Amino acid sequence: MRKFLYIIPLTFYQFVCSQTSKNALPCYDLTEVLKVEPTVLYKPHLDASRSFNVNILKNTSQVQKYINKGKFHTVKKNGKGYKVQKLDYSRPYLVSKAKATLEKIGARFSKETKGHTFTVSSITRTLEDQCRLRKVNANASLGISSHNYGNSFDISYVRFNNKLRPDLKMEVALEKVLKYYVEAGRIFYIKERQQSCFHVTVRNY
Repeated sequence: MRKFLYIIPLTFYQFVCSQTSKNALPCYDLTEVLKVEPTVLYKPHLDASRSFNVNILKNTSQVQKYINKGKFHTVKKNGKGYKVQKLDYSRPYLVSKAKATLEKIGARFSKETKGHTFTVSSITRTLEDQCRLRKVNANASLGISSHNYGNSFDISYVRFNNKLRPDLKMEVALEKVLKYYVEAGRIFYIKERQQSCFHVTVRNY
């Protein structure tokens, strides 16, 4: 009987240690993440991101570090010409130039469309956020994303005025504004068909 009672606590202790160890490990392998080569189209986005002197964001504590340093700034839920949807896999923080550029894009879109709004669907992500996202979205990036540096955001092209409904007129108007900022040397963008969004990366202009 004594032997039996000794085995139960030991087995329970081993189980708890095993679970604690699993929880302590990151859900990604940074070595493998770094091995993924960006496409020719995406490489300028990563090059632009690295120019802001922000290290790859691995977890919450790193994001907080940049907030404390004044490097990251909070993106308001509502701004002129845009709204930020509920963010389950990203965080509402951007470097100063990215935040200012998002606000300018929103203001210009509002002016061009006489007061309409677009929806920001994703902002800054850590590698841990990306890992969680991949569990529900197989199309999420396996490698480094420009979202991991705090200077990229996604704008939905099927959600305008807070309504999920394709609107070709609004989509064309939004892309016209994005092209304006591309030509001004302020951003890069990619139209992501699977995610129905424009992936926007702000350059360090």
